[in-house]
Amino acid sequence: MSEDENPMRRAQVAMRASLPKRFYKEASVGEAGGAYAVLLDGKGAKTPARNTLALPNEALARAVAAEWNAIEGAIDPVRLPLTRLANLAIDAVANAPQPVIDEIVQYAGSDLAFYRADGPEGLVALQNERWNPVLDWAAAQFGARFLLAEGVMHVRQPDEALAAVRDAAERLSKPFALTATASATNIGGSALIALALANGALSGDEAWNAAHVDEQWNISQWGEDDEAQRRLAARHAEFSAAAKMLALLR
Repeated sequence: MSEDENPMRRAQVAMRASLPKRFYKEASVGEAGGAYAVLLDGKGAKTPARNTLALPNEALARAVAAEWNAIEGAIDPVRLPLTRLANLAIDAVANAPQPVIDEIVQYAGSDLAFYRADGPEGLVALQNERWNPVLDWAAAQFGARFLLAEGVMHVRQPDEALAAVRDAAERLSKPFALTATASATNIGGSALIALALANGALSGDEAWNAAHVDEQWNISQWGEDDEAQRRLAARHAEFSAAAKMLALLR
């Protein structure tokens, strides 16, 4: 799928424009047509596409409003991860969910959890510890059986298994849950871990650790430089926002 075809990518590009300094005193929440809108000084906040920034439940709306209340000085989108997910859900995924579902299924075709190291022994054991329960969950939940491989040589997954993943993604149905699941999939490199997170089978920390077995193993063996640490922290913040959104939607 090209960047132009993916609605989440298009919406992300639209959100890269610089934003002004904080211009409001307070962010709050108000009911709006069966949803909960984020209000800035009593006025409805807007998405980049000028839609109302409204969330499906009060808890999620209050979490988004809390991000805006925490802003000091310039409005940095990096400090608004839940807001950015909500914007994507409203401006992109609500109108075009199918490409997002397709991307989740595409990840499942070469899921992180399928490709196992043949050594060292500690890494193999850690992969088994964190990934096997995810595969067992998928088998029980979806009736899907996947093929594993050692190394990086691609292994084609059974059509029936990928169809089960598609069905699981389609059952998310609501744009906010689908957006958060797609974000977790993209960051973690695993559709199965993200789906387990979306369905409450993994906590946010458990899903993050499952998706970063190799990185954590390498850090434990060789240490971590400052730049890699910053990149990982930024990814962790994004992943945590997706996990928080999914938890608040349940």
